[in-house]
Amino acid sequence: MARGFTLIEMLVVIAVIATLAGVATPLFLSMRAKSKETACLANLQQISIALQAYLQENQSRMPTLALSRTSKSDPSPVLETLLMPFLESDAPFHCPADAEEFAKTGSSYCWNTTQNNRTLHELFFFGEDHERPQRIPLISDKEAWHPSGANILYADLSSSNEKRFRVGR
Repeated sequence: MARGFTLIEMLVVIAVIATLAGVATPLFLSMRAKSKETACLANLQQISIALQAYLQENQSRMPTLALSRTSKSDPSPVLETLLMPFLESDAPFHCPADAEEFAKTGSSYCWNTTQNNRTLHELFFFGEDHERPQRIPLISDKEAWHPSGANILYADLSSSNEKRFRVGR
């Protein structure tokens, strides 16, 4: 005699599957967000290599750029237009967590305009000077798209999701 599942057994199996899905979904979303953050940090490293090439060609003087632009047709000098000759494509300017800014403006990142036209030995930011380049932000996400906030490229050309500078005391 063939025996099938009872209604109670089916409901128990469905409840177990629903519980497992409920536990796995937040974990999957967290892992996905972390992978986007890691890809963004890798983008900033590619941008840092392009910036380093620019600095070598310009006697270690930072460019004079706008913070960002409002659209791709905006003629303002910005990070993505300046560094494009040093990169193979515009892909490094697109943070995977950015759903709108890159499509609208051509970059997910913005430039710290306080460093415009300074040499590496003239950098200064909220009390930190060129002696501590790891505390001087140059490029950051336009928005805090990641679980830990915004990713930042510092003047020592390292990228991090940690804020290494302080505003105020």
